[in-house]
Amino acid sequence: MKVLIIDDEPHIRQMMRLTLESSGYQVEEAADGEAGLARLRDSGPYDAIVLDQKMPGLDGLQTLRLIRERTPDACVVMVTAYASIELAVDAMKLGAMDFLRKPMTPEMLRGAVAAAIAVHPVRRSAAPRPAGPGISIQTLNGFQILPVAHSVPPASPEHAFVVRHMADGAESTVVVSIDPEAVDRVARLTQRRLEPGGAFWHLQAERLISAYVWMEGKPPADGRLAVREVSREDLDIAARWERD
Repeated sequence: MKVLIIDDEPHIRQMMRLTLESSGYQVEEAADGEAGLARLRDSGPYDAIVLDQKMPGLDGLQTLRLIRERTPDACVVMVTAYASIELAVDAMKLGAMDFLRKPMTPEMLRGAVAAAIAVHPVRRSAAPRPAGPGISIQTLNGFQILPVAHSVPPASPEHAFVVRHMADGAESTVVVSIDPEAVDRVARLTQRRLEPGGAFWHLQAERLISAYVWMEGKPPADGRLAVREVSREDLDIAARWERD
């Protein structure tokens, strides 16, 4: 299988090349977004593209957007040392299959590339997943995060998610509880009480588990997290939120 690495740091490219070549991939390199697009034009298609976010000239998201315009079925794994969850979600919306955090282990890189290729919609002969808002499955550090579809009373303080390791399919359930003090603080500062089982708090729970998997590279060992803080930006959102 053929992989293209687009990264402006030569030693990072070398590490990724050696890691992937040791697993049997044929690997080519490009030092920036423009060079990567030229490689894709002249030497493509590739089974996977490993794309750095922070590069001179075209950054990763700009390069991803152009890759998707020219090759809509490209299988792209983005990597960065400077990302936020919001940036990762933007990459998902543009069609990235995964978003890896630097520094990464060789095992993480091999697993993410192998899993992205295996679950890529084109390889499954399925339609590509749509770009745009409403991402229901986030893919971070080789893990998929899926909300558990079940009906709970609006007052329920718990939100459940399945965290699936893409490389081997292993799954664990993570329950995110909403701290009553956080609910009371939002009510006090916004003059609106949003029930802990509603959509606003589900969004807070999803952000928390995404941030944990992003920073730790794994789900919590005990399968539990708790939302205890709400950002100033989210307080502003809560003040305008439609009641659940």
